[in-house]
Amino acid sequence: MPRMTAARAAVEILKREGVTNAFGVPGAAINPFYKALKEGGGIDHTLARHVEGASHMAEGYTRAKAGNIGVCIGTSGPAGTDMITGLYSAIADSIPILCITGQAPVSKLHKEDFQAVDIASIAKPVTKAATTVLEAAQVPGVFQQAFHLMRSGRPGPVLIDLPIDVQQTEIDFDPETYEPLPVYKPRATRAQAEKALRFLLESERPLIVAGGGIINADASDLLVEFAELINVPVISTLMGWGTIPDDHALSAGMVGVQTAHRYGNATFLESDFVLGIGNRWANRHTGYNMDAYTKGRKFVHVDVEPTQIGKIFAPDYGIASDAKVALELFIEVAKELKAEGKLPDFGAWAASAQERKATLQRRTHFDNIPIKPQRVYEEMNKAFGPETRYVTTIGLSQIAAAQFLHVYRPRHWINCGQAGPLGWTIPAAIGAAVADRETPIVALSGDYDFQFMIEELAVAAQHKVPYVHVLVNNAYLGLIRQAQVNLDINFQVNLEFENINTPELGVYGVDHVKVAEGLGVKAIRVTDPNELGAALEEAKKLAAEYQVPVVVEAILERVTNIAMSKTVDMSNVTEFEELATEPGHAPTAIRPLV
Repeated sequence: MPRMTAARAAVEILKREGVTNAFGVPGAAINPFYKALKEGGGIDHTLARHVEGASHMAEGYTRAKAGNIGVCIGTSGPAGTDMITGLYSAIADSIPILCITGQAPVSKLHKEDFQAVDIASIAKPVTKAATTVLEAAQVPGVFQQAFHLMRSGRPGPVLIDLPIDVQQTEIDFDPETYEPLPVYKPRATRAQAEKALRFLLESERPLIVAGGGIINADASDLLVEFAELINVPVISTLMGWGTIPDDHALSAGMVGVQTAHRYGNATFLESDFVLGIGNRWANRHTGYNMDAYTKGRKFVHVDVEPTQIGKIFAPDYGIASDAKVALELFIEVAKELKAEGKLPDFGAWAASAQERKATLQRRTHFDNIPIKPQRVYEEMNKAFGPETRYVTTIGLSQIAAAQFLHVYRPRHWINCGQAGPLGWTIPAAIGAAVADRETPIVALSGDYDFQFMIEELAVAAQHKVPYVHVLVNNAYLGLIRQAQVNLDINFQVNLEFENINTPELGVYGVDHVKVAEGLGVKAIRVTDPNELGAALEEAKKLAAEYQVPVVVEAILERVTNIAMSKTVDMSNVTEFEELATEPGHAPTAIRPLV
């Protein structure tokens, strides 16, 4: 039997589980693992500037490509606690990442050793499993189980904590005979599919709600096939955006209290049956007024996690199943019903959804200086085509992006949906770009998100990771300011100051161009909306030429209220800005205004 250190055995397992990339920061307690990485070869490593950044890089890497599992590595103590935010973000959005931490020697645990913390206990609430391995012989089994857990059922993250002496201990392990454990996924039955579709047959205005579980299951093509077969409109959730192209004749927009379309909400409120697949009825989708969301319609809910069914509200029928398996059965049953002439004709209903899409639009075309944010997204639609992958996290910039941008493919909207930590965008974009260097990536940040982990731009410069980063700067915590309006305050959300080194910025404070250039990337500042298009085109050229990120900073008007519900009620959304009343008001809308 071959002998090797437990750390080397772990590296060999990573390779046999399909890992080709890792993100991390070495340190004393994890150095034996890094030695094994070097000697074992086969895994490219991206050195982060912050360990939280490494965890978000791992997330972006996983989200960009079906089958990927991002790996983040850090030393003991604060490295593990820094990665907790990444683990929380991953479990909230059902994203499998593996976090590997170093630890003090086993004999020093619970003795207040330097940088020794019980990271497994800290991480347990935000992982599917968190284990400190106390016996070197257990390392292969713990890693094998980790991949099984990450892939089975509802995907999610796992943390493995390796004391330094455990890493260095030699064990018997034969990599050539290693086999991953079989993945477990709940499977719908034919009877369940038939019962679910009976609700469809009894309805007049049905909708499909397509969630992120469809993307996780790599089943977007099946979703489109099923929707086309039954001719029913599809509402995408924020995590499911891209399951059906925005310009598809059955794409009915998004629903919710923030990241939603006027036409999406209007169509949903006209529906009488909703088939939710791989979604979790998140509050930004349903709102808090559940009567408004549920009254007058029946629900069937399909989810890979059995305990998710009934968590938010009780559906009329629930199925615990992987989305891909369920969709295959739905298609099988629907084809038989169609052949028998038993499928209702929902053509008029589907057409009405497209009529709303062509009439209920928000205005994007403004020539104001400072720039109104809506114009930025209009110019982005012109500059970036259907092949573009967008990466963003939270804030008014993300909410407006969801209202105005267009997504045409699965995994082309990479968004931290539930956790929404500021600073997520830059590292997640780097991870996504490492995962897929062929797909153009455009990151989007407000000024505060951009500043949170701005140091990670140096990682992209060092490792030659090009992408375009659109930065909308109003020198405000815009979403928090808007949330404070109901409290009649505007408190501790102002970021403006006069920068003594860049007086031409006025009160916009931080000179992001200088900071970005100091970190080794290119940057362009735009103050006139009519120059946005040229700046975005120049950014694409510079990114290709220098193989680094290019930041395009748009100086926005200080205060803009983006459409959302003041009462967290999807039936009561306030439109703060002008609506589109003629085609020139929304020139990049998916359907021309009528």
